[in-house]
Amino acid sequence: MVKICCIGAGYVGGPTMAVIALKCPSIEVAVVDISVARITAWNSDQLPIYEPGLDGVVKECRGRNLFFSTDVEKHVFEADIVFVSVNTPTKTRGLGAGKAADLTYWESAARMIADVSKSDKIVVEKSTVPVKTAEAIEKILTHNSKGIKFQILSNPEFLAEGTAIKDLFNPDRVLIGGRETPEGQKAIAALKAVYAHWVPEDRILTTNLWSAELSKLAANAFLAQRISSVNAISALCEATGANVSQVAYSVGTDSRIGPKFLNASVGFGGSCFQKDILNLVYICECNGLPEVAEYWKQVIKINDYQKNRFVNRVVASMFNTVSNKKIAILGFAFKKDTGDTRETPAIDVCKGLLGDKARLSIYDPQVTEDQIQRDLTLSKFEWDHPTHLQPMSPTTVKQVSVVWDAYEATKEAHAVCILTEWDEFKNLDYKRVYDNMQKPAFIFDGRNVVDADKLRDIGFIVFSIGKPLDPWLKDMPAVA
Repeated sequence: MVKICCIGAGYVGGPTMAVIALKCPSIEVAVVDISVARITAWNSDQLPIYEPGLDGVVKECRGRNLFFSTDVEKHVFEADIVFVSVNTPTKTRGLGAGKAADLTYWESAARMIADVSKSDKIVVEKSTVPVKTAEAIEKILTHNSKGIKFQILSNPEFLAEGTAIKDLFNPDRVLIGGRETPEGQKAIAALKAVYAHWVPEDRILTTNLWSAELSKLAANAFLAQRISSVNAISALCEATGANVSQVAYSVGTDSRIGPKFLNASVGFGGSCFQKDILNLVYICECNGLPEVAEYWKQVIKINDYQKNRFVNRVVASMFNTVSNKKIAILGFAFKKDTGDTRETPAIDVCKGLLGDKARLSIYDPQVTEDQIQRDLTLSKFEWDHPTHLQPMSPTTVKQVSVVWDAYEATKEAHAVCILTEWDEFKNLDYKRVYDNMQKPAFIFDGRNVVDADKLRDIGFIVFSIGKPLDPWLKDMPAVA
C-alpha cells in the first residue's frame, strides 16, 4: 500500500489530503501537524476550517484511510510520498523584509524529513514557495541524506476558498514539476499516478521544477492584477458617472478577456495574492529586473488605494467624522463561503475607521470574535506564522463589538459597511434595518451586493463601489 504523509493540516493540506483519500481508497493518507488543537479539531465533529463539502469527505474517509496525527516523525518515517504544506510567511525583518518569503518552517521540515527517513522518498512542495525553493530543499536533503535518495517535486495548489472541494474534484489542471532526470521523471510519474485516479490525464501538466514554482506565483499575480485593474476603473466610474458593473460586463464579453475576476470591490484578500506578488517583486529585484518588480508592485498599490478610498468615502460622507459613531460591519471574511480572514480588506477598513475613533459592531456568519479581535491587533504579516508563535493574548479593541446577527449589528448604527458578499446580505429586510438606524442612514456597499435604487427608495444614502454617486455624496468628495 502506498503511504502518503502531509506535513501541515491547514487550508491546503487538510482538504487536499481528504480528497486524495476519498478518490484513492488503496492509498493510506496521514495529515500531521505539531498543533495539538488543530489535529484534535480535525478528529472532531467541528473541523478547524469551514469549506462547503469538506465535512462529508472527511467523515467518509477518517479512520479508514485518512488519519490526522501529531506524531509527525512516525508518519514521515513510514511514508513513500511526503507533501509539505507549511507556512511560508513574508519576512518581517532582515534581508528581504516585507517582500521575501520566510522559509524557516520549510527548512525545519526538510531537516526533520532527512533525520527520520530510512527509505527513499518523494518530497512534494505543496506550500506556495518562491522560485528556486526546491533547489534549496534539495540541498538540505542531499547533504543530510545518509545515502537515502530524495526526489523533490513542485505540485502547487490552485484552490479557491469557498469552492476548494469542487476545485479538487474537478481541477482545471494539476501541475507537477520535477527534475529532468530519469529519477525525477520516475517521481513525477508516481505522483501523476495518484491524481490519475480521478483527474483526466490531459489535465495533469508536467514541467521542470522552476516552471511549476513560477506558474503558481504568476497565476495568482495575474488574477490579482485583474481585480486591481477593475478596481482602478471603478474609481474612474465614480468620478464620471459610469457604472463599473456595465463596463466590466462589456469588457468580459470579449472572449480574449473573459468575465471572471472582474467584480469591483473594496479590494482583494486571502492568504496568497499579496504574499505571492511580494515574492514575485523580490525575485525580480534579486534578478536585476527593477522595472518588472515595479510593474507588479503597482497591483498591490492599487489594492491598498482601494481600501483607503473606501474608508475616506465613509468618513467624508458622514460630515467628515465618524468619531464615536456606531458603524455596522457586515462581513469580515475575505470572501463568502469561507471563514478565512487572512489579508481580508475588512482588517484595513476597520483599522481605518477605528483610527477616526468609530465604534464598530461586526457580524460575519463564519468568523469568531476571537479571530476578529486577533486580526485587528496583530501586526502586518504576523498572521501567517503558526498560532503558537503569535502573541498569545492580543489586547482586545474596546471600540469593537462582535455580534451574531446582522440586525443587532445595524441597530442604532449611523452607517452600514458591507465588506463580504455573503448571500444573506442581499436578502436582509432593509426596511427593518433602516427603521432601527440613526438618520441620515448610510450604506457603503464594498461588494456591490445590494440594489442601490431600492435602498434609496427606503431612505438610505447609498455608496456602491464604481457606481454613479448618490446626489448627497457628490457634494462631499472623498480624496484618497
